[in-house]
Amino acid sequence: MKTYHYYDSPLKIFGLPFFEKNKKLERLPEEVRQQVRSLDFLGRRCPGARLCFRTNAVEFTVKITFETFTVDVAMSIFSCQSAAVFVGDRPRARFAGLVNPPDYNTFAFEKTISKSPEMEDVTIFLPRDEIVGDIEITVDDGAEVEAPAPYQDRKPVLYYGSSITEGGCSSVVSNAYNAILSNRLNLDYYNFGFSGSAKGEIEIAQCISGIEMSLFVYDYDHNAPTAEHLKKTHKPFFECVRRKNPDLPIIMMSKPAARYSKDDVERRRIIWETYHDALEKGDRNVYFVDGERFYGDHDRELCSIDITHPNDIGFLRMADTLEPIIRELLCLSI
Repeated sequence: MKTYHYYDSPLKIFGLPFFEKNKKLERLPEEVRQQVRSLDFLGRRCPGARLCFRTNAVEFTVKITFETFTVDVAMSIFSCQSAAVFVGDRPRARFAGLVNPPDYNTFAFEKTISKSPEMEDVTIFLPRDEIVGDIEITVDDGAEVEAPAPYQDRKPVLYYGSSITEGGCSSVVSNAYNAILSNRLNLDYYNFGFSGSAKGEIEIAQCISGIEMSLFVYDYDHNAPTAEHLKKTHKPFFECVRRKNPDLPIIMMSKPAARYSKDDVERRRIIWETYHDALEKGDRNVYFVDGERFYGDHDRELCSIDITHPNDIGFLRMADTLEPIIRELLCLSI
């Protein structure tokens, strides 16, 4: 048998902007986590990260080892601690199953996935909620393993926001709206959703502004402690990213919801004011998406698990809303 670790060639990690530099499974490097201590743990979780390769093996085994294991009252092991495996060429890859722990006490677990003997791409979405210590891929000695097919020739899209951006509360990690869009459009992305802790910190804006990307999408209004906090931080966050990326398309969104409260309406107005002010100053590459319209015109009440977080239907409708916008902004044909 041949065994590869996540850092071994020809396997490739997508979705972690600093991985090529530090070879660590983390979204934020230590120096940034030291600046914003509320992200010390969350910055090491890896929602949106994918381990990819090609193989003609008729089966392969994925073993995952956690450094942490936490219970999320709103989401199951399938949602939080499992890796979602897809096999086949993007964007028509098929869901091949989950690699999941059997209980809340098992930190190392594995699963064998079967596939055809053809040379095919394998895409593994890393678990959302835990710090991952290691991932091992094992194939038979006679099987070939190659580098994965590349994503579309675009820099990754970067999404910044709340637990919703991070994937809460999708039933599996690959059902988050940004993961759906990545699969549909064959488009690489970075998930900078931080559960309860994305509050428009200028240090995170500075970090994001230095990352190469084709599009920036942000919607942290749900995490802002107050509307006043959002007003104080939203425009400076945008301006920080814009200064370093004068030609970057930027989408400002408000949070998804079936019905907006009075406070939600005020927060949406603040986001719209940042957008309108940018237009008034001549910015023609900024866009606004009203989160109250994400869920469509029918069965809106079916789209959330707890009024705050989307379920799979809600995430699907978010992806449906954003897909034509992203296609147009990035000139995507598929």
